[in-house]
Amino acid sequence: MEEILCDIEFLEENGVFMAKLQSPLGGLREYRGISFEEVLHQVMVELQQEFEGVL
Repeated sequence: MEEILCDIEFLEENGVFMAKLQSPLGGLREYRGISFEEVLHQVMVELQQEFEGVL
């Protein structure tokens, strides 16, 4: 059975990148940075910490 673990939305506006991350465990969070890689790294670290030991 499939289960949605999180929803992630990446946006860019005026050279600023943003990620909106929502999950049942952590709720809704937003991350901002001047590069996509910076924001992606923030999201990856957050998800690793959140799901460590859960999956």
